[in-house]
Amino acid sequence: MNRSTAITALLWISRILFGIVFIFSGFVKAIDPLGSTYKFQDYFLAFGTEWMFPVALPLAILMSGLELVIGLTVLLGIKMKFSAWVGFLFMLFFTPLTLFIAIFDPVSDCGCFGDALIISNWATFYKNIFILAAAWFIFYHKEKVKPLWSEKKDWYLVLILSVLTVWLSVYCLRNLPIIDFRPWKVGNNIFEMMQPRQEEIAEFSFIYRHTQTGDTREFELNNLPSGDEWEFVERKEVVIQEYIEAPIDDFMILDEYGFDMTESYLGNPDFQFLLIAYDLRRTNRRAFERKINDFAAQAEADNVSFIVLTGSSLVDIDVFRHEMQTPYPFYQADGIKLKTIIRSNPGLVLMKDWVVIDKWAHRNIPEYQKVRQKHMQ
Repeated sequence: MNRSTAITALLWISRILFGIVFIFSGFVKAIDPLGSTYKFQDYFLAFGTEWMFPVALPLAILMSGLELVIGLTVLLGIKMKFSAWVGFLFMLFFTPLTLFIAIFDPVSDCGCFGDALIISNWATFYKNIFILAAAWFIFYHKEKVKPLWSEKKDWYLVLILSVLTVWLSVYCLRNLPIIDFRPWKVGNNIFEMMQPRQEEIAEFSFIYRHTQTGDTREFELNNLPSGDEWEFVERKEVVIQEYIEAPIDDFMILDEYGFDMTESYLGNPDFQFLLIAYDLRRTNRRAFERKINDFAAQAEADNVSFIVLTGSSLVDIDVFRHEMQTPYPFYQADGIKLKTIIRSNPGLVLMKDWVVIDKWAHRNIPEYQKVRQKHMQ
């Protein structure tokens, strides 16, 4: 293989590697713009720039769209002088940033692949090293990639791709993500999601010191010394199998007195409606007036349980219930965890015996009878 052929092969490999990573990263964030928004807000809190919260959503849509378009243009060979430049500068900025995040750990998960693939901050940095190398190689040899069509038509393709990626984010923002990567997705058994993925297995031994000679000795749990001849020094633990926490950890539904009602509602053997409104001050009030109150009344008439879960305070709950005339019960849960259930405020979830049957954003909540015919016969 001569040098030119080798460079061409490496250029194709670099473009495929770079393109696939960028397309995947951009797509999984583009279909979940609110998830990306929450991650930006985590960064703003960590760096003390809470004043940037209003730009979190536009940044989320812009960044995911930029990644997706860059990945597609590099992979397809569209406008390589432009896309190679932007891709290289993108990685030149984010690789040192991910090194900083890996060292100082301001957030536990960088969010580079949304909820689709969660990797450690150090793994993110190592991944970016390889992608930066691919980006540099593409940039250095960009002249070898021929235009897909013509210079003018390629710009049309870039414009079309940009419009489609923005449309995708806006569609998923107004409705729900077209693919749900979170533990509360339709079909999941929430009881199973609350169980640790892997229990810790460890071996213990105990170090004792002889009171007369000062010698230390290690004993097993079933063979500990007795009497005054030995004194305890320390316990040693060797972890054989690491603990992996549950996908849904420490989620609780609390009534106004602080009693845990989680099993009563999530484990309800009959059909159960959960209306998720993580923040009542920011929730869509028109949805309650136009759809939710009537939907809840029909469910109650049909002896189907309907409750609201919110992260708001008891005072805010009382004010909201009085203003919106909501006779159905409200319960409290952690607002951050409620955001992972459904990307809508409010959003409706139908469950039965721990299993998520269906979910709707507030603007897509159907008539009760249609839900009954489809899911509750």
